[in-house]
Amino acid sequence: MNIIVVGCGKIGFSIVSDLINEGHDITVIDTDNSTVEEITNMYDCIGVCGNGVDCTVLENAGISQAELVVAVTASDELNMLCCFLSKEMGAKHTIARIRNPEYNGESLDFMRHKLQLSMAINPELLMAQELYNILKIPSAFQVDYFARRNLEMIEVRLKPESNLCGKKIFKIREKQKIEFIIAAVMRQGEVIIPDGSFELQAGDIISIAASPGDIQKLLKDLGLMKKQARNIMIVGGSKTAYYLAKMLLSSGNDVRIVEKNLERCRTLSELLPSDAIIIHGDGSNQELLLEEGMRNLDAFLSLTNFDEQNILTSLFVSRHDVPTVISKVNKSELYTMAESLGLDYLFSTKAITSEIVLRYTRALNNSRGSSIETLYKIMDGKAEALEFKVKENSPIISTPIKNLQIKPGVLIVGIIREGKKALIPTGDDTIQVDDRVIVLSASQKLNSLSDIIR
Repeated sequence: MNIIVVGCGKIGFSIVSDLINEGHDITVIDTDNSTVEEITNMYDCIGVCGNGVDCTVLENAGISQAELVVAVTASDELNMLCCFLSKEMGAKHTIARIRNPEYNGESLDFMRHKLQLSMAINPELLMAQELYNILKIPSAFQVDYFARRNLEMIEVRLKPESNLCGKKIFKIREKQKIEFIIAAVMRQGEVIIPDGSFELQAGDIISIAASPGDIQKLLKDLGLMKKQARNIMIVGGSKTAYYLAKMLLSSGNDVRIVEKNLERCRTLSELLPSDAIIIHGDGSNQELLLEEGMRNLDAFLSLTNFDEQNILTSLFVSRHDVPTVISKVNKSELYTMAESLGLDYLFSTKAITSEIVLRYTRALNNSRGSSIETLYKIMDGKAEALEFKVKENSPIISTPIKNLQIKPGVLIVGIIREGKKALIPTGDDTIQVDDRVIVLSASQKLNSLSDIIR
């Protein structure tokens, strides 16, 4: 697929990397020549230096043959205009990054229609939603929803004191009345699709799937439940912090935001409800954090634009026994380092954005018989969880799952039929037209549900 990416910042780099790995032909556009040179030296792609709203630049990039244009510059307005011009000049599909809170809601729907946008992505809003999900289930460090929230998949790290360590999966399932599946285990960087005889160990990251109504009870029964976060502090008054605080306050949480820019403090005070506490100060100042009740927090989030500060501040807070400590880390090399230092809750806006674009390109590429509805990178990006909607011409309809020749490293995790509660399938279950099927793949990319068959 011919794809043009406009804007080569951190998010642009991440998108290009993922799309190159998918085998697409990529052209990048950026106003900075050194940035274009850097990305073309790093990846097998074509670079064009210039403005993404200059028609000549778009023509030089091959806009009329582009199947997809992804505009992710720092300017919402430039992204929207770029996508509009691209569509007018022959591009088939367009995606724009739109971050400003003023452009959300009805105004965004209006602009999408008028500008012929295939999709609008707000990375900060997406990240805020992901963080909100974690704070509602703090035992997990990743929470993903499928089939209109009828099935939930969470990742949990087993501590040495966990009563699951040393137990085989079939023994764990025997004691539970709740339908669930341990879909994958990551051990020492390797992702395993376990069978019932697989024995769990301390340090394993396990992916559990069940219906949302059962997850909380299941975690409690398995001894994995943490206290739900109520008293929360956020360092950095970013757009993500604003979106997240708004969600948390509407759920009755106590929220404090520490921001060192006085003007931004005033803006947040105007935008957020009166029960939000906005503190003007430096969130890396340890004395300030202690004075503001850090030891009594249920959760702490460092969401500044400086990865190093987020990591160091989070390390300090985690050593004071705050139950949940979350850091925003965008740089890949620092992300790995932060993990090695023991920080479990790490999030990246560029990864979330890239994931959305990846899902969209897979959906455009997929073959007949199913359509990709959702795609998540899980297990530290080493596996994927996908949701497919089954169409009439799917080759696997009505065949018992035990009779399907499913590829190694692939597992059917759940089936949702007629919008009802998720079914954790057995070998005797079948897939039917209009089902939503959730599949985990640790071995290969899937464009269609039929790709699971050998």
